[in-house]
Amino acid sequence: MLTYRASGVDIDEGNRAVNLIKDKIKGTYDKNVIGDLGNFSGLYSLKDFINMDEPVLLSSTDGVGTKLKLAQMMDIHNTVGIDLVAMCVNDLICQGAKPLFFLDYIATGKLIPEKIDDIVSGIVEGCKMAECALIGGETAEMPGMYSEDDYDLAGFSVGIADKSKIISGQDVNSGDTLIGISSSGIHSNGYSFIRKIFLEEYKYELTDYIEELGMTLGEALLIPTKIYVKLVMDLIKKYELKAIAHITGGGVIENIPRVIPNGLGIDIEKNSWEKPAIFKMIEKFNAIDEVELHKSFNMGIGLAIVVDSDKAEEIVNYLNESEKQAYIIGKVVDTHEGVKLC
Repeated sequence: MLTYRASGVDIDEGNRAVNLIKDKIKGTYDKNVIGDLGNFSGLYSLKDFINMDEPVLLSSTDGVGTKLKLAQMMDIHNTVGIDLVAMCVNDLICQGAKPLFFLDYIATGKLIPEKIDDIVSGIVEGCKMAECALIGGETAEMPGMYSEDDYDLAGFSVGIADKSKIISGQDVNSGDTLIGISSSGIHSNGYSFIRKIFLEEYKYELTDYIEELGMTLGEALLIPTKIYVKLVMDLIKKYELKAIAHITGGGVIENIPRVIPNGLGIDIEKNSWEKPAIFKMIEKFNAIDEVELHKSFNMGIGLAIVVDSDKAEEIVNYLNESEKQAYIIGKVVDTHEGVKLC
């Protein structure tokens, strides 16, 4: 007799994966999560937010890109889930939203429960960092679509903000100051270029120990994306933040103009912050134009915030007291649009 298992889809292994991850998932729940695992949809109560004048739901979806290829090459799967959460929730906070809940999608050629457990462990850790609940997900075993060792991840998150407090960037003016908050490294963008540079052009191995990195190349490249939720939620209670940009694909060159009005630009002092060792290493190759570098990678700035110039120093000092590396990296100008590296 023909069976689904013989075609490459093992439902029993899927059930075993659920049993491995279910308690971890429940560890992300807060009092607003309704129901249990196994429902056809995730339920989340908004009762704690009824005092908002006009509550608005904000949503974001993203993936981890080809960073997954490196995780698969190294057979390390417990950190990319953090990246997945970070890519979604860091977008939500750019408009001042508090992340509420998260859903994940995992597609793979062959479902191995222990690998799924590793992946979801990272997602759970990311959700705890972001203080949001993991209320649903889908794991799809897709033989013929993916090779057995391959998988892809997608995430979806929803947050909430009072409409009058949404950070829109419309109040940004010439003379405002740009604050940069440090990244942990490459984060989750530019990995196709990273593989081209290190593995193809300069013939490094992921297992190579590199003195200036203090670890192997592979370990440095898999450092998870920083999650800035607690930092931003704390800041918006104390200060007026005019605009926030998550520095992802496109770097500071492409992402900062997205959050300021037309007719304004940004002058960035490119040597005003300490770059992670991985970027210093790339710069030493002297093979990539500086604009290309700042358009391809975050170059050490994971989040950029526009504030009134008279508050900038105070905010930077406050952030650095909390052991978050923050720098004044530029200013808003009306002499050009876009970003100019100075």
